[in-house]
Amino acid sequence: MKINNVGMTGVNPYKLQANKMGNIQESKAKSSDKVEISSAAKEMQQSSPILAARQAKVEELKIQVENGNYKLNAQATAKGLIDFYRK
Repeated sequence: MKINNVGMTGVNPYKLQANKMGNIQESKAKSSDKVEISSAAKEMQQSSPILAARQAKVEELKIQVENGNYKLNAQATAKGLIDFYRK
């Protein structure tokens, strides 16, 4: 009895699977991510005048503390703490 080859002959299924995996990796390598920043976000990144004023005040306070001219108002500090925690 002679058996003839039936079906796919000369095809290595493992090689087909390896080729599919290679194609997937190539397609992933070709794609790239892209990020766009909106104009509103760009404006938020810019330094605001409030931050500049705050920085100037901090520098002024540093100079006063270093020179020994800074006077602490204990009543105002205590009132600020109480008001903050009563909210």
